[in-house]
Amino acid sequence: MNCDEIVSGLILEFRRGTLIMVVLAQLNKPMYGYSLIKELEGKGISIEGNTLYPLLRRLESQGLLKSEWETDETKPRKYYIITEDGKLVYKKIKAHWEKFSQSINALMEVE
Repeated sequence: MNCDEIVSGLILEFRRGTLIMVVLAQLNKPMYGYSLIKELEGKGISIEGNTLYPLLRRLESQGLLKSEWETDETKPRKYYIITEDGKLVYKKIKAHWEKFSQSINALMEVE
């Protein structure tokens, strides 16, 4: 058994779900992908473009985000912002996260 591989896989699974929540949390104002990557990195969350961009497209196809191209600058950029449905979903998953993480922390204190 290779513990490092197991831990790495478990961390990857854990990150997948939480990245949705943190992306929704940051998009109360319009942001383009690279600025979102930098914003998250500044808060200790690293995410690669090849992870973020498919996630943004999926959240948009689910109606949780909307996007708009900004072409006034020299380089066109696609800006994303959370929708009303996205805000509702975020509110619900945030409440679940808070309750769930409290329960997990209480269980881990028993160690």
